[in-house]
Amino acid sequence: MKILAINPGATSTKVAVYEDEKPLFEEVIRHTAEELGQFERTNDQHTFRSDTIRECLKKHNFDIAALDAVVGRGGPFKPLVSGTYKVNEAMKSDVENGNVQADHISNIGCLLADEIAQPLGIPAFIVDPVSVDEFDDVAYVSGIEELPRVSLSHALNIKMIAKRYARETGKKYDESNLVIVHLGGGISVTAHRAGQMIDVSNANDGGPFSPQRCGQLPVTGLVKLCYSGKYAEKELMGKLLKRGGFSDLVGSDNVVEISSRRKTDAKCDLAVRAFVYQVAKEIGAYASALKGEVDAILITGGIAFNDDIMREIGDYVEWIAPVRIYPGEDELEGLVMGALRVLNGEEAPKDYA
Repeated sequence: MKILAINPGATSTKVAVYEDEKPLFEEVIRHTAEELGQFERTNDQHTFRSDTIRECLKKHNFDIAALDAVVGRGGPFKPLVSGTYKVNEAMKSDVENGNVQADHISNIGCLLADEIAQPLGIPAFIVDPVSVDEFDDVAYVSGIEELPRVSLSHALNIKMIAKRYARETGKKYDESNLVIVHLGGGISVTAHRAGQMIDVSNANDGGPFSPQRCGQLPVTGLVKLCYSGKYAEKELMGKLLKRGGFSDLVGSDNVVEISSRRKTDAKCDLAVRAFVYQVAKEIGAYASALKGEVDAILITGGIAFNDDIMREIGDYVEWIAPVRIYPGEDELEGLVMGALRVLNGEEAPKDYA
């Protein structure tokens, strides 16, 4: 089976073609701020992103007629259970009409996949979108009835890491209790009980701060800031979600650079130690969601390449359960594996309705 995988990100488009589980080629196409700045909404980038994908395939001399399926990243759609979904008219309509939980570039992954697949008469899929929701009922409740908690996370990479750990240990995912942490531009800390992701720290609304996001804030202080007249709504949202966290604290979102400055820059050292502290606290909270019965703590994402930060987090949480590190993100592989499970008859595709 030859499968094209497409992962649109904030500043890049990742493209890969696999033959079964073997990658034939992978490429990360970088987009400049000037290129993306011409588009007001992420949906407006559809044609631009589509053109770059076709140029990439042409560069690699790949004939799309050889494809058996196309799979794209799924975004913050309405709440969905984990799995592989066929792209259908209802899904495309929701994205095109803005019936989604957030304006994020991952929303158009289904459009990009379907655009290539439909003329070829082959299926287009998404796998474990950002809005995977398997919450326990208590996990939805906040202290304000009008503001229920929402399940948005790096579900694609997190679910794939869970399955990889299961293969490595010989213990089925649906028989395991896991705390899985994605440390990237956004942070997701998640609790998994018997194959269900029962709670997540929504990277936009709480949890630890990240390179660009503010994480949990003092609520009364935030309300005062909103009404201070200092920021318009759009400006403040940008500060919370794109210019918060390390960016606001030390003026950079490059964790490698920040970590290297720790020995000579007390502000950077404090920020990193605070980051480690907040991640560790969140891991402890999600271990509590599993009543302390945790088989392993799995840490993934780009920041997991930083050995010092991983060691410092481990110092806080290794008493809870063994810690395993899976650096980077393998979302392209996760997309392909999800599509293959359907194409090989291992699981049925889910319907988006």
